[in-house]
Amino acid sequence: MKPVLRFAGACALLFAGITSAQAETLKIATEGAYPPFNYVDSKNQLHGFDVDIAKALCEQMKVECTVVAQDWEGIIPALMAKKYDAVVASMINTEERRKKIAFTNHYYKTPLSVAVPKDSEITDAQTDFKGYTVGAQSSSTQAIYAEDVYGKAGADVKLYPTLDEANADLAAGRLDGVIADKFPLLEWLGKAGKDCCKILGDVKGTTADASIAVRKEDEALRERLNKALDEIVANGTYQKISSKYFDFDIYQ
Repeated sequence: MKPVLRFAGACALLFAGITSAQAETLKIATEGAYPPFNYVDSKNQLHGFDVDIAKALCEQMKVECTVVAQDWEGIIPALMAKKYDAVVASMINTEERRKKIAFTNHYYKTPLSVAVPKDSEITDAQTDFKGYTVGAQSSSTQAIYAEDVYGKAGADVKLYPTLDEANADLAAGRLDGVIADKFPLLEWLGKAGKDCCKILGDVKGTTADASIAVRKEDEALRERLNKALDEIVANGTYQKISSKYFDFDIYQ
């Protein structure tokens, strides 16, 4: 009987080790259509600030991670359905989202901004959209703002699956403005949109936290991510990543 017990004990240790190893593998989602934060290159590889931050956090936590692309509208439902463990996709921490999921501390802050054609007669990002058509990415904080503020003030609000599609319609003259997080707009205006459009300005009072999303029940993971985030900020890794994409402070 003793050899059997020893074998059973060894098996228990073995399976415990396997379980532990499995627990140290995380699947992380990002959008893949939100440059410079997350985007897919010509070889179908994910890149961007969000992707680099996710990889740095995994390295700091000493876990093996896979980063996958997920369309924006399905990203929260897929997280809740346990298709992956966390979302690093420039998601804004809002009260409405906290009813469903949990968030880490912020890993950067951003205001909303508005882009318009260079010859636009619109002069104020807060009040001048009555009678105009404004675009925004659906299921986003900017879409909520556009509908709650611009829509109620008489603007026609048009929503798009991705910010790139809204920007393309602005460049083509099918929109009078696009409202979005400031930094992706700056990225677009520095490249594809530089000949057609300009930043009208930031929307006052809209600066908010971009945070990592996890399921509410995964409090231990949320705490580990917070600890790792503090550590990569303290050891300079965060700044090294940030400087690849921005020449100003987005952490704040």
